[in-house]
Amino acid sequence: MTNAIESRLSELGLSLPDAPAPAANYVPFVQSGNQLFVSGQISMGSDGFITGKVGADLTVEQGAEAAKACALSLLAQVRAACDGDLTRLKRVVKLTGFVNSPADFIDQPKVINGASDLMVEVLGDAGRHSRSAVSAAALPFNVAVEIEGIFEIA
Repeated sequence: MTNAIESRLSELGLSLPDAPAPAANYVPFVQSGNQLFVSGQISMGSDGFITGKVGADLTVEQGAEAAKACALSLLAQVRAACDGDLTRLKRVVKLTGFVNSPADFIDQPKVINGASDLMVEVLGDAGRHSRSAVSAAALPFNVAVEIEGIFEIA
């Protein structure tokens, strides 16, 4: 599956970043049985943090791109947890997405679709998952999106 995942990412013109290191006193992931809990991944691009409030500073489409960046970081953490062997990834179980947005913003699901759509594009049915998409008054470093995930691994 590693070759299939990496091939699919390449077909989409994407690659996984290095797994980001934790910024405080926590670990990037915890495995319990066959469940892998990945800490929240914040929106980062090649130029650094993707910042601002979606619906004020950023469009919904820009927010969805920020969510897509979070999804790539989530997959990078899964790869790190699996010692580089993505064939161990069986499915995405759940994503919880937080959108830095004004109080009257109601399109959080459209923003987090950026991550959900990427998981399905890359993993097919194994990328389909349960999900929450919620608003946040602020996120660390003023990032636009933060997403945490639960994955099933072998």
